[in-house]
Amino acid sequence: MGLTDRLHALDRRQQTGRRLSFVAAVIKKFADDQGSQLAALIAYYGFVSLFPLLLVFVSILGFVLQGEPAEQQKLLNGALGQFPIISNELKHLRGSNTGLGIGLAGSLLAGLGITGATQTAFNRIWSVPFKDRPNIISSRLRGLGMLAILGSLSVVSTVAAGLVGATSQSAPAVLGGVLLAFALNLAIFLIAFKLLTAVEVTVRDMFPGVLTATVGWQLLQHVGGFYIDHVLKRTAALYGVFALVLGLLAWLFLGAVIVVLAAEVNVVKARRLWPRSFFSDPLLEADRRAMVSSAEVEERVDEENVEVSFRDRPSERR
Repeated sequence: MGLTDRLHALDRRQQTGRRLSFVAAVIKKFADDQGSQLAALIAYYGFVSLFPLLLVFVSILGFVLQGEPAEQQKLLNGALGQFPIISNELKHLRGSNTGLGIGLAGSLLAGLGITGATQTAFNRIWSVPFKDRPNIISSRLRGLGMLAILGSLSVVSTVAAGLVGATSQSAPAVLGGVLLAFALNLAIFLIAFKLLTAVEVTVRDMFPGVLTATVGWQLLQHVGGFYIDHVLKRTAALYGVFALVLGLLAWLFLGAVIVVLAAEVNVVKARRLWPRSFFSDPLLEADRRAMVSSAEVEERVDEENVEVSFRDRPSERR
């Protein structure tokens, strides 16, 4: 049996297993939607916005806890632990009026970039035709609303984590901090998946992806912290700023991939786009429906109507 025959046999086998075929369908749709490119764009804007956001946080913290450097440092030590790649460098930042102004302007511009890239990704994943997507004004208003909501929740999550890290390292405190962060991240992803998609999606249809994104992001934070403590710190002297930048970009990209995959989980489940065919013939019903939706995305005006037909192969007509 040659390689092609083995691949076809493996493909037919995955189609018969419910769980395996679902996972395979998510991977297939991720590849069809060019999920890696969508995640890379989100990660880029995340990288651009991270430093202005943290500059705003540090500046506000400096004003609130002015005259209490010890308490300020304790809170920074705890809160910045959520950013494992750059936490040590950020602890040396100090707030100022200039820094606050620059941080707010940079955060707004880059934040709109994140929400715009995420809207594009979600609409692509849900196969929303261009003619049904929000225009540039509506898209920016959605982005501003998301920044206000998610920014508030993120600040609460960061401060809560900082308070836990600053007051105690006991097991109950650590567990409480993890559970609080999990709940807040769950709320953040639920709101993001709801507001940044141009189609009506019920909470029931969103919840599998929201839960996947929350668990994945939480694990990424903990694994990132462990990797920094045990690996990257030993190489910092050798690689310096290159290790810092590349590590941060990789961390953000993995986080964006988790979010895109989570959105794919929702679509595959809600529209029953499994099992899918990778190599074997004929095309399955889920393949056809996915291809039709993908083609209809290109409808750009109300007068345009994209129709899709399939030419059956001889093996399918028998």
